[in-house]
Amino acid sequence: MKSNVTLKLDSDLLREVRIAAAEEGRSISALLTERLEAMIRERKAFDRARRRALTRVREGLDLQWVPGSRAALHDR
Repeated sequence: MKSNVTLKLDSDLLREVRIAAAEEGRSISALLTERLEAMIRERKAFDRARRRALTRVREGLDLQWVPGSRAALHDR
């Protein structure tokens, strides 16, 4: 389902948007829709990556490090 949205744009900005849309061979609506969809995709991808990173931080990283004996540390 699609809904209409009303925007209030400065006349200079509107002129630039019309030019940009025309240069891409599309309507202002199509141009804005594509840009908004891209913005939301990027935001969702960032949120997913952030959640994965935080999960990894919480779980920790097994470095498979085994501490040496105290004597071995001081024998150097």
